Amino acid sequence: MWTDSHCHITHDGVGSHAVDEARQAGVTRLVTIGTDVGLHPHDAAQGVDSIVPVLEEGLTQGSVVAVGECGLDYHYDHSPRPVQRDAFAAQIALARRHDLALVIHTRQAWDDTFAILSAEGVPERTVFHCFTGGPDEARRCLGLGAWLSFSGIVTFPNAGDVRAAAAMCPLDRLLVETDSPFLAPVPHRGRPNRPSLVPVVGAGVAQVRGVPVPAVEEATWASAEAAFRLQGRAGPV
Repeated sequence: MWTDSHCHITHDGVGSHAVDEARQAGVTRLVTIGTDVGLHPHDAAQGVDSIVPVLEEGLTQGSVVAVGECGLDYHYDHSPRPVQRDAFAAQIALARRHDLALVIHTRQAWDDTFAILSAEGVPERTVFHCFTGGPDEARRCLGLGAWLSFSGIVTFPNAGDVRAAAAMCPLDRLLVETDSPFLAPVPHRGRPNRPSLVPVVGAGVAQVRGVPVPAVEEATWASAEAAFRLQGRAGPV
């Protein structure tokens, strides 16, 4: 059984059929990421107060397992960088206050990401989603006690650094995700991604580690349980 640790099944191009399709592919647990139980850095200018009512409602219903995705994106800079940094710090505080996992998006912003985490205090359960660094960044993340979540990028021809990070990441700190509908793995490039393709990502990770695919399947299931406290839960969460 596989867990897709990061997907957007409510996004255009995915659709509700994605859950049934995933189940048929052996992906029986999905962590659905919203941008309203976490303020994406692109939307940081909206202010963290905009997500608090949704977060509190989700906590009451028991449907929220993390704050995210949130962080820094210095590639697009859709929100000013100081605003991104303030929003990220505020969401770290939310995750710590509510004892939730923190799901981090970081792009071309490693130094500031680590600096803010150091200043605010790293939540007990922190996930670097769609990990795009190499072994050096991986070691820094792992040194914080974080999990690394690998996407279809691990199958891209030009992603040697990401594969090197996947090869050295301890299995109990390794997650797999689709980030669907984005980043479809090879050989599905050019089409919308979907949670049913998590086994393709897992196979890519297994190949670079030189281990059987079931070893990655089993380890990432357990890692997702630990990172998001999913014991006894299946399906979308």
